Amino acid sequence: MSVREQAEQARVAAVTLAATPRAEKDRALLGMADALVARSPEVIEANAADLAAGRAAGLSDAILDRLALTPARVTAIAAALREMAGLPDPVGEVVRGSTLPNGLELRQVRVPFGVVGMIYEGRPNVTVDAAGICLKSGNAALLRGSSSAANSNAKLVEILREALEVAGLPADAVQLLDSSTRDSVKELMRARGLVDVLIPRGGASLIRAVVEESTVPVIETGVGNCHVYVDAAADLEKAVAIVLNSKTQRLSTCNTAESLLVHADVADAFLPRVLAAFAEAGVTVHGSPEVAAHSADVVPATDDDFATEYLSADISAAVVPSLAAAVDHIRRYGTQHTEAIVTESLAASREFVAAVDAAAVMVNASTRFTDGGEFGFGAEIGISTQKLHARGPMGLPELTSTKYVVTGDGQLRG
Repeated sequence: MSVREQAEQARVAAVTLAATPRAEKDRALLGMADALVARSPEVIEANAADLAAGRAAGLSDAILDRLALTPARVTAIAAALREMAGLPDPVGEVVRGSTLPNGLELRQVRVPFGVVGMIYEGRPNVTVDAAGICLKSGNAALLRGSSSAANSNAKLVEILREALEVAGLPADAVQLLDSSTRDSVKELMRARGLVDVLIPRGGASLIRAVVEESTVPVIETGVGNCHVYVDAAADLEKAVAIVLNSKTQRLSTCNTAESLLVHADVADAFLPRVLAAFAEAGVTVHGSPEVAAHSADVVPATDDDFATEYLSADISAAVVPSLAAAVDHIRRYGTQHTEAIVTESLAASREFVAAVDAAAVMVNASTRFTDGGEFGFGAEIGISTQKLHARGPMGLPELTSTKYVVTGDGQLRG
């Protein structure tokens, strides 16, 4: 079946979903979660085939980590669907309303986009997250995962589609596109009029290609070259813990810290402690000369290091003379994803928050909290680093548009 044919089927399903009451959508989400847990061995078996092929193809440890599904991860994916069922339904929510002087009642209400296309790499959990969040927000989902996760995605979508049918909803609300060639990506990007919005989720090259080549409207999710800045007024014990968690809690995510900036006033006291913690955690530090002076294990940093999203046990590090210099560094190398400051100074935190241009700014907290689940949104569909329509973790409201409903009693415009 061509992408166009699948998109046409998705549009039909989207009409049904738009009018589906919350109770029916929630029942379907719970059924999908139960089915995933019940059939977890099948999912793990399919994923094992993908992992074996990935190792044979020489995929990095970070990519394999993103690709891997364990029983615990499948359980967590199912739990996210259950949590989503408990969240308010955005469809029909009144964003604003008023009665005009002529008596017309004006309401702006949330409505589904219709058909949402997803292009993403690795991470088969995205398959379930995207399907679930699209269903809850009344949208049909066209999913184009990577070939590296082909077996995992096929099994997951098979389970989800069967659960939808059991719940009495159209199976075509969730469809998987062929990932064996790039043709399906090109067709999806050209399906304007059939696909309402396209969301790319993956590396910089994928996102750039979709943004530049798609005729379908795109919500851009960005890469995460995230920084932690340790201010002159930082609690150094707190700073070590935050930096370490930001970098090592999980290496392969877009909200993992990839760069450390340390104010010169605390560098001599802080760097030996954090470098020792990194060494114990197996993290390689690519540092400026000021950082390298504190440890022979520091690898000299290049300009490219400061611009790199490592997604591995590596981090760049530099000493800066001021908060303003830290902000300048972030403006030069950052990707407007998540930036963090560690400080006990209210003035410094306010200055940093105001000056840094990012989807999320953390004050005395790990960068790893930039996540739909951690923000209480349920499973997110991605983290937007653009400024139009949505920014930051995209939960259910971000998967809707709005329409104006105007109710009158025979009013005519003069």
